[in-house]
Amino acid sequence: MKDASAPTAPQTIYLKDYAAPHHWVDTVHLTFTLAPQATRVLSRIAFVPNAENPGDLVLNGEQLTLLSLRIDGESVEYAVTDTHLTVAQADLPSGAFTFEAEVEISPQTNTALEGLYMSSGMYCTQCEAEGFRKITYYPDRPDVMGVFTVRVESELPVLLSNGNPVASGKGWAEWHDPWKKPAYLFALVAGDLIAHNDSFTTMSGKEVDLNIYVRKGDEDKCAFGMAALKASMTWDEEVYGREYDLDIFNIVAVDDFNMGAMENKGLNIFNSSCVLASPETSTDATFERVEGIIAHEYFHNWTGNRITCRDWFQLCLKEGLTVYRDQMFSGDMRSHPVKRIEEVLQLRARQFREDNGPLAHPVRPESFVEINNFYTATVYEKGAEIIGMLRRLVGDEAYYAGCALYFDRFDGQAVTIEDWLACFAQVTGRDLAQFQQWYSQAGTPRLSVTEAFSGDSFTLTFTQETPPTPGQAVKKPQVLPIAVGLIAADGTEVLPTTVLEMTQASQSFTFSGLAARPTASILRDFSAPVILTRDIDATTRAFLLAHDTDPFNKWEMGRMLAKDTLIAMITRNEAPAGDYLDALKAVLTDDSLDPAFRALTLGLPSQDDLAQTLFDAGQTPDPMAIYEAREALRHALAHHFADVLPDLFAQLDAGTFKPDADGSGKRSLRMSVLSLLSLIDAGKAAQGLFESADNMTEQAGSLLALLGAGKGEEELASFYAQWFHDRLVMDKWFMMQVATAAPLEAAQIVAKLTQHADFNAKNPNRFRAVFGALAANHAGFHAPDGGGYKLLADALIDLDSLNPQTTARLCTAFETWRRYDGDRQSMIRDQLMRILAKPDLSRDTTEMVTRILGD
Repeated sequence: MKDASAPTAPQTIYLKDYAAPHHWVDTVHLTFTLAPQATRVLSRIAFVPNAENPGDLVLNGEQLTLLSLRIDGESVEYAVTDTHLTVAQADLPSGAFTFEAEVEISPQTNTALEGLYMSSGMYCTQCEAEGFRKITYYPDRPDVMGVFTVRVESELPVLLSNGNPVASGKGWAEWHDPWKKPAYLFALVAGDLIAHNDSFTTMSGKEVDLNIYVRKGDEDKCAFGMAALKASMTWDEEVYGREYDLDIFNIVAVDDFNMGAMENKGLNIFNSSCVLASPETSTDATFERVEGIIAHEYFHNWTGNRITCRDWFQLCLKEGLTVYRDQMFSGDMRSHPVKRIEEVLQLRARQFREDNGPLAHPVRPESFVEINNFYTATVYEKGAEIIGMLRRLVGDEAYYAGCALYFDRFDGQAVTIEDWLACFAQVTGRDLAQFQQWYSQAGTPRLSVTEAFSGDSFTLTFTQETPPTPGQAVKKPQVLPIAVGLIAADGTEVLPTTVLEMTQASQSFTFSGLAARPTASILRDFSAPVILTRDIDATTRAFLLAHDTDPFNKWEMGRMLAKDTLIAMITRNEAPAGDYLDALKAVLTDDSLDPAFRALTLGLPSQDDLAQTLFDAGQTPDPMAIYEAREALRHALAHHFADVLPDLFAQLDAGTFKPDADGSGKRSLRMSVLSLLSLIDAGKAAQGLFESADNMTEQAGSLLALLGAGKGEEELASFYAQWFHDRLVMDKWFMMQVATAAPLEAAQIVAKLTQHADFNAKNPNRFRAVFGALAANHAGFHAPDGGGYKLLADALIDLDSLNPQTTARLCTAFETWRRYDGDRQSMIRDQLMRILAKPDLSRDTTEMVTRILGD
């Protein structure tokens, strides 16, 4: 053995440098002897040399104590660093061979929550993206796929791994996964758990056992998740023709988890907040989130597991496609128009912000230092928008034919974006080379439009431009599917939704045979992820709000009216226009509209959205001025709607709680109404509802309404006394206090909460509930004294040594720092430099802070 254990400096990895491994894996046998600080892992791996790229055997391995190593039963020379184990080609057999190693690891001290770690006495794993290397030595890359057999030895009653159970006895269990998979999909769970079980019969008649494993006390929070799983399985069969392929499907709820959930083959591991749900402890938003995430992870079985990524640069291939699939599922389960609006709100709040700052990157990045930093809104949400655009361009029939070809051609393989698009090129005969730029070109296109009417012809001329982003100064025109409709003066639609395909920097489209000039409804259903600039007055916006048949654009016009009103209040100190207030009141009281849609229309643009709008217009946003204007408009709405709010609040009682679209829509609108009503009735209605609520949506909603009106201290204490024993409800308790804090008090409230006995920085959910809420409290985070900046930086410096992934992701709170005035920029830069100066700063956080600084 040669010891080369000096620390290895972080290296940039480039897509252009991809090369196949020197060795492929055939089979993997793993034996785990579990112990909190001394787990033994024995690996026996059958390797096959890659004749097309011969070389040394190079295995990843981090934080491992190597106890023994053999190849075909014999000792060999090898070299070990802190990141790799290498056996020279000259010391390897000429053909296939078996590598055997035993290592020791310490799950109990693994606070990073990568690899094998412990959560509340339970052993669990998280191996995506590169966690398996913290379990044993292995070529930890997605293009290396093998068939795994796993033996788990422990006295704990539940011992789980991927695939099907094949044998068990006192203190041990064996699992075999017949499908080849990369190491990032490996999973193991061991603990004192209770199973909520059911079964599902596939379209070919195969019976599948279903289990959701939870800690004792959580058994009553599994029924909704199980129903969502079964609905997902049915939907994937009916819509995509994809059938489940194992005898068993297990889900495990874990308290300490960096992400939402993980699609490990046959053994999905979930953050408990994303699978546990009951009316008493979960809001409607939680039920919807649980439904969507369970569907997402299940859909990965084909789009991610059976067909996976060749390398991590292709991450959007599995994530963007699977996000699109779970969005379509959620729309079918609930309401497509409402779901679409929610998707666009998320896209604009997270991905547009990313695209317009120092963290901008293509959907398929060209390089990375730490792949964990690229689990971003760009990869997920923008990746899903690309799939939606592809479907619009080729049509439904060709889209599903292309998907079927993709599943048939690449089952069991690790593939690329080019492989995916080639299936649609073959099915349609289209040249998709320009469309592929969506994967390689960063930034959000700006789309502007001018209108002209002459004779009987109406012409729309579009111009597109994408601003420079880090590393990409020059941008090419994108393929844009622009969905439009034309509406006559009497409100009738003279042209139904038509998709225009824009491929040039500037392009005109003419519609003839019109009796009079129509009003154009442009970018219906948000048909492309662009920022649309259009010279349109308030009267036209109000007309479209009243008459547009496209739900998204109907909502969009209300949104634009609200934004115009708020910008005028911020920049010119204007009072809200009566026409706007009347138009919004008309939507609020229109019983023919979906209550969920009305609630979304009543919602105001966020403070962060307004800050970006001002910045884009060449102005320096003042967080305090934005906050004050938004509060003033809330009060103006409350007073303008005063005559209808009490009756609406009473009428919207949904009765017995059901987490379905109808009930959740009514409760959503009811809570929006209550938020305004609390500003004018001294909180009486909210106090009454808080005392009588039999579900968390109304209990938490009434408490938020009180806190938002500057009241609710007694109710906050009562809420704690009732729920202090429930960790997920307590996350809400922490979050609500920070989210509703007045700007000049936010930092003090956060500092106080971090000293609370129930605050635990090691738990990602609790940390995000406090510091994620601080970052989202725009005016509070950007308070003039910089207290919010320092408080978050202190927390991130402390957390980095424990959990680099969560630290790096929360650093994004600083990404918009160049928007603001010189004093705020200076204070944020000082905090970023302080984080960067931390000794032994993780590569996750180092890369993120360096990119945010941009210099």
